[in-house]
Amino acid sequence: MPCQSSDELKALVKEARPYTKNGKVADYIPALGKENPNDLSVSIYYPDGQCISAGEIDKKFTLQSVSKVISLALVLMDRGQDYVFERVGMEPTGDPFNSIIKLETAAPGKPLNPMINAGALVVTHMIKGNSVQARFNRLLSFIQEMTNDPTVTYSEEVARSEFETAYLNRALCYFMKQYNFINEDVEQLMDLYTKQCAIEMNCLDLSRIGMVFAMDGLDPLSGKQIMPIDVARICKTFMVTCGMYNASGEFAIKIGLPAKSGVSGGIMGTVSGRFGIGIFGPALDEKGNSIGGMKLLELLSKKYGLSLF
Repeated sequence: MPCQSSDELKALVKEARPYTKNGKVADYIPALGKENPNDLSVSIYYPDGQCISAGEIDKKFTLQSVSKVISLALVLMDRGQDYVFERVGMEPTGDPFNSIIKLETAAPGKPLNPMINAGALVVTHMIKGNSVQARFNRLLSFIQEMTNDPTVTYSEEVARSEFETAYLNRALCYFMKQYNFINEDVEQLMDLYTKQCAIEMNCLDLSRIGMVFAMDGLDPLSGKQIMPIDVARICKTFMVTCGMYNASGEFAIKIGLPAKSGVSGGIMGTVSGRFGIGIFGPALDEKGNSIGGMKLLELLSKKYGLSLF
């Protein structure tokens, strides 16, 4: 079992931390621009409940795009694969996560996959419930169950900051509304989506979610199958093919783990059947991935032979 001692993890964080100087925080969302770019933390959560960590592990951060995997799992459970994949594709894209171009050039209005913003908006649109609050509460309680922490909530400041500046996401919604892939009020959907992205936790919580995915949806500590095996596997496949934005191919070669990043600097990783990984490092590379976090995962993968391939 890798990383028995936190001293090993501390050494890896120390080796990866200088790379944070080459990145910058996501200041296009004003609330995220306040983060310390030097922060870097990691947690590894095992199925027996053992958890080891290093770095600024108590720092809370918002899930941002990491939430896309979790909302996809919920919607697959709600609606089934056929319904979901009629409305959102399964193919990776070489374009940036917020690009509108493929909505015009591929099947018009149908997003290529659930990990880009257009696809994630369609997925969030499918969350069942008769109000924004009811739908958000279902997603939040699903996340609380995976973290085993009923206190997990969202940052009102970040949600508001994103809601007020989400012009591009609104444009994506209106484009897809034209083709009936979205059929609710756009402001209502933006309210739900920005709250989803603003759900916050620390890297210990994130590694516990990663552990549930690693165990194919089973929480071994409660004995509960939180999501069906096939749902967990679909989500992990998307994490491999699309989870790291348009750096997913390079990530698969260098690191080779199912992982999902967010522009807050969070990365959730899974090592199937073994453990979950939670990372936080808000300094991002030009593709929107945590620059220190990517280095840390590369070091972990090489040191312990974690690649799937």
